[in-house]
Amino acid sequence: MYQIALIVSVLIYLMITGYLGYIAYRKTQTTTDYLLAGREAHPYIMAMSYGATFISTSAIVGFGGTAALFGMSLLWLTFLNIFVGIFIAFVFFGHRTRTMGYNLDSHTFPELLGKRYQSRFVQVFSGILIFLFMPIYTAAVLMGATQFLVVNLKLDYEVALFAFSAIVAIYVIMGGLKGVMYTDAFQGSVMFIGMLLLLFFTYYRLGGITSAHESLEKLNPMIVEIMGKTGHRGFTHMPLFGSSTWWTVISTIVLGVGIGVLAQPQLVTRFMTVKSSKELNRATLVGGIFILAMTGVAFTVGAVSNVYFYNTTGKIAFLAAEKKVDSIIPMFVEQTMPAWFGILFLVTLFAAAMSTMSSQYHTIGAALSRDITETLSKKRAGIGVNRLGTSIGIILSTIVAWGLPRFYETGSEIIARGTSIFFGLCASSFLPMYFGALYSRRITRAGAIAGMLTGFLSSMFWFLFVHEKESQPLRICQALFGKPSLWGEPWKVVDPIVVSLPLAIAVTVLVSFATKPMDEKHLKSCFNGLN
Repeated sequence: MYQIALIVSVLIYLMITGYLGYIAYRKTQTTTDYLLAGREAHPYIMAMSYGATFISTSAIVGFGGTAALFGMSLLWLTFLNIFVGIFIAFVFFGHRTRTMGYNLDSHTFPELLGKRYQSRFVQVFSGILIFLFMPIYTAAVLMGATQFLVVNLKLDYEVALFAFSAIVAIYVIMGGLKGVMYTDAFQGSVMFIGMLLLLFFTYYRLGGITSAHESLEKLNPMIVEIMGKTGHRGFTHMPLFGSSTWWTVISTIVLGVGIGVLAQPQLVTRFMTVKSSKELNRATLVGGIFILAMTGVAFTVGAVSNVYFYNTTGKIAFLAAEKKVDSIIPMFVEQTMPAWFGILFLVTLFAAAMSTMSSQYHTIGAALSRDITETLSKKRAGIGVNRLGTSIGIILSTIVAWGLPRFYETGSEIIARGTSIFFGLCASSFLPMYFGALYSRRITRAGAIAGMLTGFLSSMFWFLFVHEKESQPLRICQALFGKPSLWGEPWKVVDPIVVSLPLAIAVTVLVSFATKPMDEKHLKSCFNGLN
């Protein structure tokens, strides 16, 4: 009976999603429709699309499971998600991005940067970076949804992976950004309801808010015994300042994702889809409430799930899940929630994954078709080329999602780490010149290029030779120097963003002030309507 109800629910959900994708397909007639939803998105649709794109199964399953390991300290990421990812992004970046994008007739994030700095290299290199590295993030999201299907439906990983990817591919390829945003708004609404119910049932199952958190605090000695040497001070405490756990939580998870959101190509594009800044202002509150419900619930449930697992198995969540962090949330939902909620939550994860993946696929395809192919060939590509680029991005992302579990060791938080890698890389490579493009007439083409390359190359060096979570499985450092990391504590646990972003900012500013300012006429057209 459960299986029948599940299949029916999923089919209804997919039919609604398919219908919205079909409407978008009928309304997609031009390249602007395909890439920017015609620049006429409703504020609610824009806000929900932004939020649903931002929050995915990597946040719910990946970071939720990571919260089960590190505890309530991950709620600092929720704070940054709201303060930086919504308030700062919408108020200080959104309006200027929308206005400048309209002034320059930009359709993608790399195109905005390329036209602002009058540099084909900036646009092409940015497009290549997105095309090559966003599939890692996309794969993380895809793996989150697939993991839930594996745990709850007992499906083979490969079958679930390829089937789910194919479903999303259909409406993204056909409907473009209109299809993505229409379905995002619906999927975001499903996610919001599902996560609120998850929070309610979790506390109900654990005897209430006070009981759950008091019980969680009593488990602190257990995790300290296991990870105390790395600086873990318990589920209800921040890690020891300067310890390896502290650096992992603060630099990789909180700063890497919390700051990196400002330079996410798929999110920046949302600002250019609305008619005016009034729509952005109205969207800010909706986005903030949505992000609070998504990340706040996921991280809280992940942490307090330790209480349930200890009460039923005598083990904390990390051990009960056999050190498979990405399996903790699926296991918790399967074992604690009513059967009907398991169906709803599966649909919620479908929505979370599909909304983010569709935006990622669209962004990867746009990078290949618009930013790389069109820029190099100097010929405008039609919708067909954009759809082909999206198809290639989908195939690449699926291959990465298939290969990552075979590449990383068990218990390495692949989903959360894949997300952090891309967020941090975007922050280091794009954020200095993006901020400079919007706010400073003095940042030059040479400064933008130098800063972008510095951020990218220093990040890659850190991933390959210093940050042990990446350098160890990649084995390049081991092959060349006979050890997994060039340097020991604390450097091997310091995330690249801590080093690369300040370097990129410094180089961008220094080179800009050492080179000739850009043409004033061009700058005037860029900043038309902006103070």
